[in-house]
Amino acid sequence: MSYLKEYKEKLTTAEAVAADVPSHSMVKYGYFNSKPQMLDRALAARHEELKDVTIMCAGTAPPVPEVIQHKDAFVYQDWHWTALTRILRNYYDNIIYSPVMYHIVEKFVSAGEVHNFQSARPENWGWIQVGPMDEHGYFNFGPTNSENLTCMRTVGKVAVEVVPSMPRCLGGQCEAIHISEVDAIIEATDEQKIFAAPDNMPGPSEVEMQIAENILPYMKDGCCIQLGIGGLPNALAACIAQSDLKDLGAHTEMLVDGYVDMIESGQMNGRKKQIDKGKAVYTFAIGTQRMYDWMNNNPQVASYNVEYTNDPRRIAANDNFISINQAMQIDMFSNVNAESMGTNHITGNGGMLDYTLGAQWSNGGCSFVCLPSTHKGKDGQLYSRIVGNFEYGTNPTLTRHMIDYIVTEYGVKKMRAQNIWVRAENMIELAHPQFRDGLVEEANKLNIWTRTNKID
Repeated sequence: MSYLKEYKEKLTTAEAVAADVPSHSMVKYGYFNSKPQMLDRALAARHEELKDVTIMCAGTAPPVPEVIQHKDAFVYQDWHWTALTRILRNYYDNIIYSPVMYHIVEKFVSAGEVHNFQSARPENWGWIQVGPMDEHGYFNFGPTNSENLTCMRTVGKVAVEVVPSMPRCLGGQCEAIHISEVDAIIEATDEQKIFAAPDNMPGPSEVEMQIAENILPYMKDGCCIQLGIGGLPNALAACIAQSDLKDLGAHTEMLVDGYVDMIESGQMNGRKKQIDKGKAVYTFAIGTQRMYDWMNNNPQVASYNVEYTNDPRRIAANDNFISINQAMQIDMFSNVNAESMGTNHITGNGGMLDYTLGAQWSNGGCSFVCLPSTHKGKDGQLYSRIVGNFEYGTNPTLTRHMIDYIVTEYGVKKMRAQNIWVRAENMIELAHPQFRDGLVEEANKLNIWTRTNKID
């Protein structure tokens, strides 16, 4: 069956679609590399005639969304801040964070629980970048699956922005939308590309390599690995390449270049997985153009919606699951902050909670929260990332009850099932030597010690 007639009937311009957006409505942008570009520019051009339009999005990738520049017309609601979002927040106060547990996003979207985003509001649009339509009438979501299909089925109307160079990423499930569910089609030029990280990005730091080396002994043949964002995935891939580990699996929220290296080397083949055997499962991918080219039509990787990838019960279905995520601060009680420094919001929860739980429910699984022991402030001074208490306004990401292992360049410490003074001693040993005496004093002030080890 040919869908060319329907395609031509729905083909239109970004300006025509943007003209249909009324004030006091909501427009859902695709997450990460699904964020529309032409439609965004066309909507921003109408800023003088619009008021109180909410843009709902997450994981904002370049280019800069132009609607953000017009705070009198648009509110930009971002469910997971990126470096770009943080930079933009310094200039525009119409950016707002919305806390979510990623694995249930699809549930509360389809249930109509999101403010001003219900299917009963036909004026709401869903806009998303996709690949060219195939012979069966499907537009592939490329490297971003997430909750795209659920959201597009919840809004009143759907517009797709067709990017010729979008990689075709195989499912899995929910990796594409059919033309019958699309109201408007906009064709991008050949020059329009999705965001790709530079090939010459700095390699892992010495501290990241040390953290990776500290985790490596806890891995074994056949384990299934989830990696978070940052330099650590590439550091771990480098360490694994130098090891004799084999038959590793991948089930992750975010696919990064480090996975490509492990799969290409033959060490990660997924043969020992209990579910999705032989497949590297993910819900979105951010990386270099090399990675996107490798993903195109590649049956080794499987794109799934986030309700599948991030459900802790499904994560736990693979034995020997290893979850590795990064934090910004950890306090003496082992509470984890991975989102903000005081009232300065940095990022979001993402799937950290989902994978921390799922890994510990897995038969033989472990969850690792990693961080360098120190960071340099804007004043050039060295500060400890292990603290007595978080700064006022900090929003903890994981409570102490959820923590399994914590890792710095100074070692790995087990926290699960340990009492608070053992945790405090562990945290002090994981801290930079320059700050350990101060942390002992902090533990004393916090009344953590027992009678036998309390400082007089």
